[in-house]
Parts: sequence; C-alpha cells; structure tokens
Amino acid sequence: MGVTCVCQVPVAEGKSVQQTVDALHRRLEQLGAVKQGSFCVDSETYAATASVGGRPPGQPSKLLYVMHNTETPLSCFALFEGGPCLKADTNFDILMVKLKSHFQNAKGHKVECRGSRYRYCDFLIKVGTVTMNSSARGISVEVEYCPCVVPGDCWNLMKEFMQSFLSSSVPELPSVFATRPEGLFAPADAIDTMTQYLEVFNKLRKLQIPGSNVR
Repeated sequence: MGVTCVCQVPVAEGKSVQQTVDALHRRLEQLGAVKQGSFCVDSETYAATASVGGRPPGQPSKLLYVMHNTETPLSCFALFEGGPCLKADTNFDILMVKLKSHFQNAKGHKVECRGSRYRYCDFLIKVGTVTMNSSARGISVEVEYCPCVVPGDCWNLMKEFMQSFLSSSVPELPSVFATRPEGLFAPADAIDTMTQYLEVFNKLRKLQIPGSNVR
C-alpha cells in the first residue's frame, strides 16, 4: 500500500451526485484508466457512556468510530474521537456488542461510501458515493500512488495526476501527513487512509444536498 489521499469532491453545479460521479468516471476512462471492480468503506458511530473514563455529568460523550474497508476484508478499525486509533480483526464487531453498556450505537449515523476502483499505471483511484440513511451526501475520491510510501517524495506527482481529472478540486497535502516529520509514513495498517475517510464522512454528515436521494 502506497501513499494515499482521500478527499471530498463537490457536486457539479446543476448536477446530481450520480451525474457528477459519472462525469468523473468518463474523465478517468478518457485518460486510459481501467475499471477494476468496486469498493466499500463504512463507519458506525458509538457514544461512550459515563462509565468510560469517569466522564463528569454534563460533559459530551466521547465518540468511537468503528470502520471497515473492503480492501482489508479481515480487519476492523476503531478510531476514537481525538485518538487513539487501533486495527483489529473482524471479531471486534462482536466485542462492541458485548460492550454495549459502555458504548452505545448511535442509530441512524452509519455512513457508507461505495463506488468503482480504477487503475491507471501506478495509480489506484476510487470514486465513491457517500450515503447516510439511504441519502447521498456527497462524493469521495481516493488516490493511491502504489510505488511510494513517503508523501514528500511523490505529492507533487500525485497532485499533478489528480488535476488531470479533478481540475480545481485537488486537495492540499492531507493533515495526517502534514503533522508528521518528513519521511515518516506507515501505510501497511491503513490507519492513515481510514482517518482521511472519517474526516470526509464527518464533513458530509453536516450537509444535505437537494435531490440526492439514492433510489
């Protein structure tokens, strides 16, 4: 797994979420990208009860996000609000059921991102529709440069490639990289990628796009 960037892409003016996704697909295919199946990333929200960490009355509950990614089907990710993060096997989902007296599932807050995977030379691209309660909230794009694991060595190349199909929507260097000393990256556990997806999900939870219901 190489350096990976996940970003939110705005819906084109006068277009629906699906129409914007279709346009991104066409741009990638015009570049020569080849479709290679589909992907899904999901996130469920749990609120810590007062018994966790001795939370004083009246203080907001700390949130725990349990996430899955079809790229790592045997793994589950748990990201606490403000850290830390951990990676476990899928039995972690069963553990959360047993911990329901400590972590309560926030019903109706599950977020999913589904879409298509594309390969272009050394790049892996995933264009997804982010949904919550069967309503499309927005679009995410994940770009991975597979041969490199040091962001500073390949970010300009990644940025140039993303400009070829995202135009002005190209993001800045993800904060998960910007806060680290130059040259440090740990891609093997995918925590950095899931952290970026969570940032996109949390932004889109607050948005409602007119006419975006998924049929």
